[in-house]
Amino acid sequence: MPLPEYSTFTVALPASTANAVTELPTTDASVTARTVAQTGLPAWKAALTKYTMMMFILGMCVSLPLTLWPQKLLYKLKLINRVRKERWALATGQGCARWMLRIFPFCSLDAQGYHDPNPQPTIWACNHTSMLDVFLLLAADRALRGPHKRPIKIVYWRGLETNPVTRLLFRQAGFIAVNMADNGNGTANEYDRASFKTFLRETKQAFVDGFDIGILPEGQLNPTPEKGLLPVFSGAYTIAKLSKRPMSLMALHGAHRLWHPDDAIGMTVTGRNVSVRSYPGTRVYTSADEFVQTFQHVVGHFGTYGVDLPRPKLRSWLNGSAYAQLQQQLQDDDQQSPQSPAVDTL
Repeated sequence: MPLPEYSTFTVALPASTANAVTELPTTDASVTARTVAQTGLPAWKAALTKYTMMMFILGMCVSLPLTLWPQKLLYKLKLINRVRKERWALATGQGCARWMLRIFPFCSLDAQGYHDPNPQPTIWACNHTSMLDVFLLLAADRALRGPHKRPIKIVYWRGLETNPVTRLLFRQAGFIAVNMADNGNGTANEYDRASFKTFLRETKQAFVDGFDIGILPEGQLNPTPEKGLLPVFSGAYTIAKLSKRPMSLMALHGAHRLWHPDDAIGMTVTGRNVSVRSYPGTRVYTSADEFVQTFQHVVGHFGTYGVDLPRPKLRSWLNGSAYAQLQQQLQDDDQQSPQSPAVDTL
Protein backbone atom coordinates (compact mmCIF):
# COMPACT_ATOMS: atom_id res chain seq x y z
CA MET A 1 0.00 0.00 0.00
CA PRO A 2 1.45 3.40 -0.92
CA LEU A 3 2.10 5.74 1.95
CA PRO A 4 -0.03 8.90 2.22
CA GLU A 5 1.57 12.14 1.14
CA TYR A 6 2.23 15.10 3.37
CA SER A 7 -0.46 17.71 3.79
CA THR A 8 0.23 21.36 3.09
CA PHE A 9 0.25 23.50 6.18
CA THR A 10 1.63 26.67 7.67
CA VAL A 11 3.68 26.27 10.82
CA ALA A 12 2.26 28.18 13.78
CA LEU A 13 5.63 29.79 14.42
CA PRO A 14 7.40 32.87 13.08
CA ALA A 15 6.73 33.00 9.35
CA SER A 16 10.42 32.98 8.50
CA THR A 17 10.85 29.61 10.21
CA ALA A 18 8.03 27.74 8.49
CA ASN A 19 8.10 25.49 5.46
CA ALA A 20 4.98 24.13 3.80
CA VAL A 21 5.41 20.70 2.26
CA THR A 22 3.11 18.62 0.11
CA GLU A 23 5.05 15.37 -0.22
CA LEU A 24 8.00 13.41 1.04
CA PRO A 25 11.22 15.34 0.39
CA THR A 26 13.00 14.25 -2.78
CA THR A 27 16.36 13.97 -1.06
CA ASP A 28 19.21 12.72 -3.25
CA ALA A 29 22.99 12.95 -3.20
CA SER A 30 23.01 16.54 -4.45
CA VAL A 31 20.51 17.62 -1.82
CA THR A 32 22.37 15.81 0.92
CA ALA A 33 25.56 17.56 -0.13
CA ARG A 34 24.10 20.98 0.58
CA THR A 35 25.02 22.71 3.81
CA VAL A 36 22.27 21.73 6.23
CA ALA A 37 24.23 22.26 9.41
CA GLN A 38 25.96 25.44 10.42
CA THR A 39 29.57 24.95 11.45
CA GLY A 40 29.66 28.13 13.49
CA LEU A 41 28.32 31.64 14.03
CA PRO A 42 30.04 34.99 14.40
CA ALA A 43 30.82 35.66 18.04
CA TRP A 44 28.30 38.48 18.31
CA LYS A 45 25.52 36.39 16.75
CA ALA A 46 26.29 33.40 18.97
CA ALA A 47 26.19 35.66 22.04
CA LEU A 48 22.90 37.23 20.93
CA THR A 49 21.40 33.80 20.25
CA LYS A 50 22.47 32.54 23.67
CA TYR A 51 21.00 35.61 25.36
CA THR A 52 17.71 35.21 23.48
CA MET A 53 17.60 31.50 24.34
CA MET A 54 18.08 32.29 28.02
CA MET A 55 15.27 34.84 27.79
CA PHE A 56 13.08 32.14 26.21
CA ILE A 57 13.86 29.80 29.12
CA LEU A 58 13.18 32.58 31.63
CA GLY A 59 9.92 33.37 29.83
CA MET A 60 8.84 29.74 30.13
CA CYS A 61 9.77 29.75 33.83
CA VAL A 62 7.47 32.74 34.37
CA SER A 63 4.59 32.02 31.99
CA LEU A 64 4.08 28.36 32.88
CA PRO A 65 3.45 28.86 36.63
CA LEU A 66 1.26 31.90 35.97
CA THR A 67 -0.95 29.97 33.55
CA LEU A 68 -0.88 26.53 35.18
CA TRP A 69 -1.57 27.44 38.81
CA PRO A 70 -5.15 28.66 38.18
CA GLN A 71 -5.90 25.35 36.45
CA LYS A 72 -4.40 23.44 39.35
CA LEU A 73 -6.62 25.39 41.73
CA LEU A 74 -9.71 24.51 39.67
CA TYR A 75 -8.74 20.85 39.88
CA LYS A 76 -8.18 20.98 43.64
CA LEU A 77 -11.60 22.61 44.02
CA LYS A 78 -13.01 19.72 41.94
CA LEU A 79 -14.34 22.10 39.31
CA ILE A 80 -12.56 20.17 36.55
CA ASN A 81 -11.66 16.48 36.36
CA ARG A 82 -8.22 14.95 35.96
CA VAL A 83 -8.40 14.44 32.20
CA ARG A 84 -9.50 18.01 31.55
CA LYS A 85 -6.71 19.27 33.83
CA GLU A 86 -4.14 17.26 31.86
CA ARG A 87 -5.46 18.40 28.48
CA TRP A 88 -5.50 22.03 29.55
CA ALA A 89 -1.98 21.79 30.97
CA LEU A 90 -0.67 20.27 27.74
CA ALA A 91 -2.35 22.94 25.62
CA THR A 92 -0.97 25.60 27.97
CA GLY A 93 2.56 24.22 27.67
CA GLN A 94 2.27 24.16 23.88
CA GLY A 95 0.87 27.68 23.77
CA CYS A 96 3.55 29.08 26.08
CA ALA A 97 6.30 27.44 24.02
CA ARG A 98 4.90 28.87 20.76
CA TRP A 99 4.45 32.38 22.11
CA MET A 100 7.79 32.52 23.90
CA LEU A 101 9.44 31.40 20.66
CA ARG A 102 7.67 34.21 18.83
CA ILE A 103 8.79 36.74 21.42
CA PHE A 104 12.31 35.33 21.75
CA PRO A 105 13.11 33.70 18.36
CA PHE A 106 16.46 32.24 19.39
CA CYS A 107 16.30 29.54 16.71
CA SER A 108 15.04 29.11 13.18
CA LEU A 109 12.62 26.21 13.61
CA ASP A 110 11.64 24.33 10.46
CA ALA A 111 8.76 21.91 11.12
CA GLN A 112 7.53 19.44 8.51
CA GLY A 113 4.64 17.19 9.38
CA TYR A 114 1.97 14.84 8.17
CA HIS A 115 -1.61 15.74 9.10
CA ASP A 116 -3.89 12.75 9.54
CA PRO A 117 -7.53 13.93 9.33
CA ASN A 118 -8.66 10.93 11.39
CA PRO A 119 -5.81 10.04 13.78
CA GLN A 120 -5.91 6.81 15.77
CA PRO A 121 -4.26 6.16 19.14
CA THR A 122 -0.53 6.09 18.40
CA ILE A 123 2.88 5.79 20.03
CA TRP A 124 5.31 8.42 18.73
CA ALA A 125 9.06 7.75 18.84
CA CYS A 126 11.66 10.52 18.46
CA ASN A 127 15.41 10.98 18.97
CA HIS A 128 16.78 13.07 21.86
CA THR A 129 19.53 15.66 21.24
CA SER A 130 19.12 18.54 23.70
CA MET A 131 17.42 19.80 26.85
CA LEU A 132 15.41 22.00 24.50
CA ASP A 133 13.82 19.06 22.67
CA VAL A 134 10.59 18.80 24.67
CA PHE A 135 9.81 22.52 24.43
CA LEU A 136 10.59 22.64 20.70
CA LEU A 137 8.36 19.62 20.11
CA LEU A 138 5.58 21.25 22.15
CA ALA A 139 5.93 24.46 20.13
CA ALA A 140 5.81 22.59 16.81
CA ASP A 141 3.21 19.95 17.72
CA ARG A 142 0.36 21.44 15.70
CA ALA A 143 2.61 21.77 12.67
CA LEU A 144 3.88 18.22 13.10
CA ARG A 145 0.63 16.37 13.78
CA GLY A 146 -2.05 18.72 12.45
CA PRO A 147 -5.19 20.39 13.79
CA HIS A 148 -6.93 17.06 14.43
CA LYS A 149 -4.09 15.65 16.53
CA ARG A 150 -4.81 13.76 19.72
CA PRO A 151 -3.28 15.16 22.92
CA ILE A 152 -0.02 13.48 23.87
CA LYS A 153 1.69 12.33 27.06
CA ILE A 154 5.48 12.25 26.96
CA VAL A 155 7.56 9.65 28.78
CA TYR A 156 10.31 11.38 30.77
CA TRP A 157 13.02 10.70 33.35
CA ARG A 158 11.78 11.48 36.85
CA GLY A 159 15.06 13.23 37.63
CA LEU A 160 13.84 16.18 35.55
CA GLU A 161 11.43 16.95 38.38
CA THR A 162 14.28 18.58 40.28
CA ASN A 163 13.41 21.64 38.18
CA PRO A 164 10.21 23.07 39.73
CA VAL A 165 8.90 24.43 36.42
CA THR A 166 9.25 21.20 34.45
CA ARG A 167 7.86 19.31 37.46
CA LEU A 168 4.78 21.54 37.46
CA LEU A 169 4.17 21.12 33.72
CA PHE A 170 4.99 17.42 33.46
CA ARG A 171 2.92 16.39 36.47
CA GLN A 172 -0.04 18.61 35.69
CA ALA A 173 -0.11 17.42 32.06
CA GLY A 174 0.03 13.81 33.25
CA PHE A 175 3.32 13.03 31.52
CA ILE A 176 4.61 9.57 32.42
CA ALA A 177 7.74 9.34 34.58
CA VAL A 178 10.37 6.60 34.38
CA ASN A 179 12.58 5.89 37.39
CA MET A 180 16.26 5.28 36.66
CA ALA A 181 19.66 6.11 38.11
CA ASP A 182 21.42 9.33 37.11
CA ASN A 183 24.44 7.74 35.42
CA GLY A 184 25.14 10.64 33.08
CA ASN A 185 24.56 10.99 29.35
CA GLY A 186 26.11 8.23 27.26
CA THR A 187 26.18 5.73 30.14
CA ALA A 188 23.93 2.68 30.19
CA ASN A 189 20.63 3.30 31.96
CA GLU A 190 19.78 1.53 35.21
CA TYR A 191 15.99 1.34 35.41
CA ASP A 192 13.95 0.72 38.51
CA ARG A 193 12.20 -2.44 37.35
CA ALA A 194 9.80 -2.28 40.28
CA SER A 195 8.21 0.79 38.67
CA PHE A 196 7.50 -0.90 35.32
CA LYS A 197 4.02 -2.07 36.30
CA THR A 198 3.06 1.48 37.23
CA PHE A 199 4.55 2.74 33.97
CA LEU A 200 2.58 0.23 31.87
CA ARG A 201 -0.62 0.96 33.79
CA GLU A 202 -0.24 4.70 33.17
CA THR A 203 0.38 4.24 29.44
CA LYS A 204 -2.69 2.03 29.18
CA GLN A 205 -4.80 4.62 31.03
CA ALA A 206 -3.47 7.38 28.77
CA PHE A 207 -4.95 5.64 25.72
CA VAL A 208 -8.25 5.16 27.56
CA ASP A 209 -8.30 8.90 28.31
CA GLY A 210 -7.76 9.78 24.64
CA PHE A 211 -4.02 10.55 24.66
CA ASP A 212 -1.17 9.42 22.44
CA ILE A 213 2.20 8.46 23.92
CA GLY A 214 5.51 10.13 23.06
CA ILE A 215 8.70 8.24 23.86
CA LEU A 216 12.45 8.72 23.29
CA PRO A 217 13.85 5.23 22.49
CA GLU A 218 17.47 6.24 23.11
CA GLY A 219 16.47 6.46 26.77
CA GLN A 220 18.58 9.54 27.53
CA LEU A 221 20.19 12.62 26.03
CA ASN A 222 22.62 11.71 23.26
CA PRO A 223 26.00 13.35 24.09
CA THR A 224 27.20 12.97 20.47
CA PRO A 225 24.14 13.53 18.22
CA GLU A 226 26.38 14.61 15.35
CA LYS A 227 27.77 11.04 15.25
CA GLY A 228 24.43 9.24 15.14
CA LEU A 229 22.03 7.66 17.61
CA LEU A 230 22.76 6.02 20.91
CA PRO A 231 21.77 2.34 21.18
CA VAL A 232 18.01 2.21 20.61
CA PHE A 233 15.89 0.46 23.23
CA SER A 234 12.88 -1.58 22.15
CA GLY A 235 10.66 -0.37 25.01
CA ALA A 236 8.51 1.67 22.63
CA TYR A 237 7.80 -1.49 20.65
CA THR A 238 6.97 -3.37 23.85
CA ILE A 239 4.43 -0.71 24.81
CA ALA A 240 2.94 -0.82 21.31
CA LYS A 241 2.68 -4.60 21.41
CA LEU A 242 1.13 -4.75 24.87
CA SER A 243 -1.32 -1.95 24.13
CA LYS A 244 -1.98 -3.17 20.56
CA ARG A 245 -1.34 0.31 19.17
CA PRO A 246 0.55 1.36 16.02
CA MET A 247 3.65 3.53 16.00
CA SER A 248 4.77 6.65 14.15
CA LEU A 249 8.17 8.32 13.92
CA MET A 250 9.45 11.84 14.55
CA ALA A 251 12.97 13.17 14.07
CA LEU A 252 14.81 16.24 15.34
CA HIS A 253 18.08 17.83 14.24
CA GLY A 254 20.07 20.88 15.27
CA ALA A 255 18.96 21.65 18.83
CA HIS A 256 22.31 20.42 20.16
CA ARG A 257 24.00 23.39 18.47
CA LEU A 258 22.08 25.64 20.84
CA TRP A 259 22.27 23.62 24.05
CA HIS A 260 24.55 20.62 23.73
CA PRO A 261 24.02 17.59 25.98
CA ASP A 262 27.77 17.40 26.58
CA ASP A 263 28.31 19.53 29.70
CA ALA A 264 31.75 20.55 28.41
CA ILE A 265 29.99 22.31 25.51
CA GLY A 266 26.66 23.24 27.12
CA MET A 267 25.24 26.53 25.86
CA THR A 268 28.14 27.28 23.53
CA VAL A 269 26.03 28.23 20.51
CA THR A 270 27.36 27.02 17.15
CA GLY A 271 24.18 27.23 15.06
CA ARG A 272 20.52 28.20 15.27
CA ASN A 273 18.84 26.11 12.55
CA VAL A 274 16.60 23.41 14.04
CA SER A 275 14.59 20.94 11.96
CA VAL A 276 11.86 18.67 13.25
CA ARG A 277 9.55 16.44 11.30
CA SER A 278 6.99 13.68 11.56
CA TYR A 279 6.61 10.86 9.06
CA PRO A 280 3.42 9.76 7.30
CA GLY A 281 1.53 6.66 8.23
CA THR A 282 1.29 4.50 11.33
CA ARG A 283 2.90 1.11 11.51
CA VAL A 284 2.45 -2.13 13.43
CA TYR A 285 5.93 -3.62 13.63
CA THR A 286 6.33 -7.39 13.52
CA SER A 287 9.27 -7.46 15.93
CA ALA A 288 11.40 -5.30 18.19
CA ASP A 289 14.29 -5.62 15.72
CA GLU A 290 12.13 -4.28 12.88
CA PHE A 291 11.27 -1.19 14.93
CA VAL A 292 14.89 -0.64 16.03
CA GLN A 293 16.24 -1.03 12.48
CA THR A 294 13.62 1.32 11.04
CA PHE A 295 14.19 3.93 13.73
CA GLN A 296 17.95 3.77 13.24
CA HIS A 297 17.75 4.17 9.47
CA VAL A 298 14.99 6.81 9.26
CA VAL A 299 15.32 8.88 12.44
CA GLY A 300 19.04 8.22 12.81
CA HIS A 301 19.81 9.60 9.35
CA PHE A 302 17.73 12.74 9.82
CA GLY A 303 19.02 13.30 13.35
CA THR A 304 22.62 13.11 12.16
CA TYR A 305 22.47 15.00 8.86
CA GLY A 306 19.29 17.10 9.02
CA VAL A 307 17.92 15.62 5.78
CA ASP A 308 16.01 12.46 4.98
CA LEU A 309 17.19 9.39 3.19
CA PRO A 310 16.65 9.47 -0.60
CA ARG A 311 12.93 9.24 -1.22
CA PRO A 312 12.74 5.64 -2.52
CA LYS A 313 14.87 4.37 0.36
CA LEU A 314 12.86 6.37 2.90
CA ARG A 315 9.60 4.96 1.58
CA SER A 316 10.94 1.43 1.66
CA TRP A 317 11.84 1.77 5.34
CA LEU A 318 8.55 3.43 6.25
CA ASN A 319 6.43 0.77 4.54
CA GLY A 320 8.50 -2.18 5.80
CA SER A 321 9.83 -3.44 2.48
CA ALA A 322 13.44 -2.46 3.27
CA TYR A 323 13.41 -4.51 6.46
CA ALA A 324 11.84 -7.46 4.64
CA GLN A 325 14.58 -7.28 1.99
CA LEU A 326 17.23 -7.09 4.71
CA GLN A 327 15.87 -10.19 6.40
CA GLN A 328 15.68 -12.04 3.09
CA GLN A 329 19.29 -11.10 2.33
CA LEU A 330 20.40 -12.38 5.73
CA GLN A 331 18.51 -15.60 5.15
CA ASP A 332 20.08 -16.05 1.71
CA ASP A 333 23.54 -15.39 3.12
CA ASP A 334 22.99 -18.03 5.80
CA GLN A 335 21.92 -20.58 3.20
CA GLN A 336 24.90 -19.82 0.96
CA SER A 337 27.51 -19.92 3.74
CA PRO A 338 29.56 -23.16 3.74
CA GLN A 339 28.54 -25.68 6.33
CA SER A 340 31.05 -26.37 9.06
CA PRO A 341 32.45 -29.90 8.83
CA ALA A 342 31.17 -32.35 11.38
CA VAL A 343 33.53 -33.01 14.25
CA ASP A 344 33.46 -36.33 16.03
CA THR A 345 33.50 -36.15 19.77
CA LEU A 346 35.47 -38.55 21.87
